[in-house]
Amino acid sequence: MNTTELRQKDAAGIKAEIKDLQKAHFGLRMQKATQQLGNTNQLRETRRSVARAKTILAEKQAAK
Repeated sequence: MNTTELRQKDAAGIKAEIKDLQKAHFGLRMQKATQQLGNTNQLRETRRSVARAKTILAEKQAAK
């Protein structure tokens, strides 16, 4: 999900997106631990997506 889509969501939607991304990241970490993960770049992408979503959420909360 890109930043323009995240910025259109409300705070509850962004929190739900963060939760989904964190679940996905956990699954990828478990795949890496069991050596089932072929593309390790997915870990980096999901970690950065979580950070991006958290940043946008903080911006929205600060604007209130």
